[in-house]
Amino acid sequence: MLFAQHNVCDIEICSVAGTGDEERYLEMCHSKTRPVGLLLAIAIIITACGGGSSGFQPPPPPPPPPPAAPVVDVNVGIKQLVFSWTDVAGASYYRLLENADGHSGFTQLGADISSGVLSVSLPISVHLQDFANALYMVEACNATGCNGSSEVNAMNGMLDAVGYFKASNTDPDDGFADAVALSADGNTLAVGAQLESSSASGVNGDQNDNSIAESGAVYLFRFDGTEWFQQAFIKASNSDMGDSFGRPVALSDDGNTLAVGASHEDSNSTGINGDQDDNSADDAGAVYLYRFDGTDWSQQAYIKPSNSDAGDQFGSDVALSADGNTLAVGAPTEDSSATGIDGVQNDNLSPSSGAAYLYRFDGTDWSQHAYVKASNAEENDVFGASVALSSDGDTLAVGALDEDSNATGVGGDPDNNLSFDSGAVYLFRFDGTDWSQQAYVKASNSDVPGPRPPSAGFGSAVALSVDGNTLAVGAPLENSNANGINGDQNDISAPLSGAAYLFRFDGTEWSQQVYIKASNSDEADLFGRDLALSADGNTLAVGAQSERSRATGVNGDQNDNLAFWSGAVYLFRFDGTNWSQQSYIKSSNSEEGDTFFRVAISADGTTLAVGAPGEDGNTTGIGGDQNDNSAAESGALYLY
Repeated sequence: MLFAQHNVCDIEICSVAGTGDEERYLEMCHSKTRPVGLLLAIAIIITACGGGSSGFQPPPPPPPPPPAAPVVDVNVGIKQLVFSWTDVAGASYYRLLENADGHSGFTQLGADISSGVLSVSLPISVHLQDFANALYMVEACNATGCNGSSEVNAMNGMLDAVGYFKASNTDPDDGFADAVALSADGNTLAVGAQLESSSASGVNGDQNDNSIAESGAVYLFRFDGTEWFQQAFIKASNSDMGDSFGRPVALSDDGNTLAVGASHEDSNSTGINGDQDDNSADDAGAVYLYRFDGTDWSQQAYIKPSNSDAGDQFGSDVALSADGNTLAVGAPTEDSSATGIDGVQNDNLSPSSGAAYLYRFDGTDWSQHAYVKASNAEENDVFGASVALSSDGDTLAVGALDEDSNATGVGGDPDNNLSFDSGAVYLFRFDGTDWSQQAYVKASNSDVPGPRPPSAGFGSAVALSVDGNTLAVGAPLENSNANGINGDQNDISAPLSGAAYLFRFDGTEWSQQVYIKASNSDEADLFGRDLALSADGNTLAVGAQSERSRATGVNGDQNDNLAFWSGAVYLFRFDGTNWSQQSYIKSSNSEEGDTFFRVAISADGTTLAVGAPGEDGNTTGIGGDQNDNSAAESGALYLY
């Protein structure tokens, strides 16, 4: 009986433990005298039942397991990879991970991706991307952990990630993309087509009336953060037959100022905004300035030299400062015998010696700032064939690709004309008051004899870093058989293979830093025909106009020489100690005769534009059919 009462009390006590009624039940259980042992047992039961606590705490539920792994697909757009995946039950967020070279391990790209978001775009630099080895995965995650998808590779999408741009009025023989320029951020693109034939003038005129042969045109493209589109179709205000408007082009850093050369324009006017319609000076040349006001493009200035003359080809090359307020113009067949800065302009006793002109914008008007000649100006040197400006517009580089001296390096004897058409580059600085020549620059192998007259064309192309302290020079007619960096300059068994040279200024003097050849250097490739530098001078793109491989895309087979004059571009990088070739670049539809070689690069080197004026596609706009080759030499632009 005592045992039964004990059990009943236990049950009753447990049922009210923690409610504050324990004393009442103890009294009920003790309505009769109970042994001390029973009271002790009841006390133990109360303690075991959680007596004295503030409330009953049930154990927490077990955590959910990590979500299942998603299934991932990768597609491509222009300069981007697009990842999409299946929705996974229980996932509270996702993560995109990259193993950039296939062996260094996965790291997360960007922030966590919210649940419900099932795709993400990854901007890439096609020319820097390791398509062969890079791997990606997407993880589905919750508080417990993450599960990753299978690894995916984007190699099959490499060619589709290359932007393919055509004119809005594609026509045979237009030579679209024989000149290209990029804004500093890579989001504005100017493309020249010097042989385009419409009779339009100004901005966004009639593109389809082909009644003025080879008048030329420029096309402006913008990236709005999502997609590329053609923003403007630009013609000269005095568009005329054979003017070759659109070769060359230059953009300010913000992409809102455009300079366009028309080296075969014929007016006899001089200075700014003169008479455009007096065509009495054949091939005198002109330059046109355009500004974008946030809504529209319009022509701001029509620029002629102070000594405009027939045959000078003013506008053969142009360069703009970062703010678009300083303009450099080359006139390689100008004839005066003047030397230095602001000499006598009207003494035409040195045919095709060449000149360069500097213009400044004061916020209201453009005016000629300086008339620049070589310190050793001579007949047929074609000084002004190429020009480049530093960001502030206070350093000017001018190429004279047919200069003849036998000097090598910096500061040699300019008057020893024993190396026919070897070429030279001249550097000028502005001290806040005056311009002066700072350096006379020759290739390190200018004096190496060749299998023909030792022409190298050193100075055919020039580029400067933002601070003006790094100079790149192309010499497409150079003859050595070296490959890569600092090879043997004296082996002249590959005529016209071409070379590029890098010079640095240390604050006191200029010196050659590196001698650069293609990794597949070959006879007649014309490596160095065009080149471009990043803002810091540590990334260099070099075009080889007549390189011959049939490769497509990035880092293909360089040694299949079955597509003559298809062209190639080579990307080199400086790691703080050494230069090395990083990428070998071909178009996405490489074919014989395309001449893929015109280059422009963004300030950080992550966007590369390459023109192929000999490409034959018959599509229009962006991203069309690359395989319809029914418009011979219409030209195309490729964006990496």
